Amino acid sequence: MNDKLNWSVNGRDWPHRAASRFIEAAGLRWHVQIMGEGPVALLAHGTGAATHSWRDLAPLLAKRFTVVAPDLSGHGFTATPRWQRLSLDGMARDLAGLCERLAIKPDIAIGHSAGAAILTRMTLDGLIAPKLIVSLNGAYLPFGGMAAQFLSPLAKMMALNPLVPRLFAWRGRDPAAVHRLLKGTGSTIDANGERLYLRLVGSPGHVAAALEMMANWDLHPLLRDLPRLNTALLLIAATHDRAIPPDVAYRVRQLVPQAQLELIDGLGHLAHEEQPARIAGLIVQAAERAGVLAVQQKMSS
Repeated sequence: MNDKLNWSVNGRDWPHRAASRFIEAAGLRWHVQIMGEGPVALLAHGTGAATHSWRDLAPLLAKRFTVVAPDLSGHGFTATPRWQRLSLDGMARDLAGLCERLAIKPDIAIGHSAGAAILTRMTLDGLIAPKLIVSLNGAYLPFGGMAAQFLSPLAKMMALNPLVPRLFAWRGRDPAAVHRLLKGTGSTIDANGERLYLRLVGSPGHVAAALEMMANWDLHPLLRDLPRLNTALLLIAATHDRAIPPDVAYRVRQLVPQAQLELIDGLGHLAHEEQPARIAGLIVQAAERAGVLAVQQKMSS
């Protein structure tokens, strides 16, 4: 589906526009933001989001890292591949193609929700070799029971019907509806953040990609492979997350012996947008422990 966001129109006031560039890689035209200097930090947002999700966290990390933050396949201002490629494996390979095109080797991989699963899949498959993975409310576990039997076929049906994304986008142009959607994650974000999400969910092309991603998503192989992950893993989980409950992080910690868990009280699924300085501090501390950053360096607030 077309109806993608237009950079010259929808991107005129995009956060950190000066850091944006467009790159051809893996058969797609990618929107990528690059800022800062130091060890390379690859950031991967969650389903239905875009680089705006890092608008406050990225500048803090850029004080210590070279931040590379793309809009994932089909999201935001990045082109949409054939729908079959919007799977965990397909998106991992496409993102690896972007890293190859940029000639970067991430020292740390930071993913939110589904982005954490993508980065972990890339690491397990040898597509990247970070010293540390940071999962922000990572979506690692598949739905079980009746949810698994119902949600995936429903997502497939919606994704393949061209009218559904337009209906979602039409409904998504209502600020009150988007506000309720975001509150439903357990998070409260600022008005600018809500305005940017409103722009995204008002785009039929963006909505279609998110639905196609959900339709293709299969986390069972990742769950099977997690015990062989040797990379340091920091699991940041928020107690008020209504999308990915902290129980997921506890389960992953059982499967990955070297994983460390930071439980944050009072925040929701978008914790990195609610309290970016707090999240940045946890990331820097973990990067120092993993040898990504020199311990004697301290990040100024």
